[in-house]
Amino acid sequence: MNTPRHGVYTVGESTRGKSKTRKIIPLPNREYLTEDVVLLPELFKKNGYITANFGKWHVSEKPLTQGVDFNVAGGINGNPGKNGYFSPYEVPHISNGPEGEYLTDRLTTEAITFIEQNRDTSFFVYLPLYAVHTPLLPNPDLYESKYRNADKYLRNSQRKYAAMVETLDQNIGRLIDYIDEMGLAKNTIIILTSDNGGIASISPQTPARAGKGSYFQGGLRVPLMIRWQGVTTPQNNDQLTVNLDFFATFCEMFNLDIDQPKDGISLLSIILGERQLVQQNRFLYFHFPIYLQSYDGARDEARDPLFRTRPGAVIISQDWSLHEYFEDNEKLLFNLTEDVGEQKNVAKTYPEVVEQLYDRLSEWREAIGAPVPKALNEDYDEFFSDRQ
Repeated sequence: MNTPRHGVYTVGESTRGKSKTRKIIPLPNREYLTEDVVLLPELFKKNGYITANFGKWHVSEKPLTQGVDFNVAGGINGNPGKNGYFSPYEVPHISNGPEGEYLTDRLTTEAITFIEQNRDTSFFVYLPLYAVHTPLLPNPDLYESKYRNADKYLRNSQRKYAAMVETLDQNIGRLIDYIDEMGLAKNTIIILTSDNGGIASISPQTPARAGKGSYFQGGLRVPLMIRWQGVTTPQNNDQLTVNLDFFATFCEMFNLDIDQPKDGISLLSIILGERQLVQQNRFLYFHFPIYLQSYDGARDEARDPLFRTRPGAVIISQDWSLHEYFEDNEKLLFNLTEDVGEQKNVAKTYPEVVEQLYDRLSEWREAIGAPVPKALNEDYDEFFSDRQ
């Protein structure tokens, strides 16, 4: 579901950044999903699957009350803790391994063990490895041997990040190899994706602009790979999809009618190779009535150096991205075909496109009941940022 339906817009408070730099009062944020929301594990459980979570849960307090039969390391925490990538661990619901054991390796091993134990039945594995997430703590052997002195990285944070990505890749490969070796590939759909782009100063999203927490493509565009051996055929598809589509996809696959809004569309026909296009002239909507403070000033490549983003909304089509900012009603328009890096605001050049997209965005907002913050913040000082 789109975020206005459940009110979980971010992690923690919506009043990020200094109060004097926030022109309006953002909407309050709900920290976790309520238990009446049907999640993917519950969807699979309704269809007779045994379900498991290995890693970062973070959407509610108790995975076991929301469709998860077996949980390792999943709770309300969003990162593994200061030294949490190594045993003894700092995340809940996991026993310690040998001292120095690496969390990404351990969670993958737990997932493989679960599949081995349930290979003769239907299983759903949610494997949200904490990697790659701060704190940046790579496997020391890999980092020392390959990345510490690598010249192609600008900063040490990027070297650490790259090492963590390689470990992630290795473990995904280990999981897929096991599925293939056990003859499970033809009965197993594997989906690899992400929830947001990387932090721009650590993991540049070039040529896309900005990163995590941004309306620009670097924050919104993520990888999506789907494999179902013997069913899917190798193809690249540049049509718009969004992670909301998974719920609708599995509802169609199981022929389940869940009494809950489905803001995505089913990708099943693409997975089955029946058609190439998801939906021509599709529009994606993002509503974010809160503030996210900057990580690294200008390196964030955001609209201004104080915030990764300010309260606003975005509508994206195949060719266009329109940003609307609630503080000052400014609208930015980018042609994604010609300017994927969103460097040139062409709102004044194409006012008719701005009007058309804004009308669609407004209609969507009204239909979904998306609230727009309007109350002014009495602490706001328009000159405060000049005195930083």
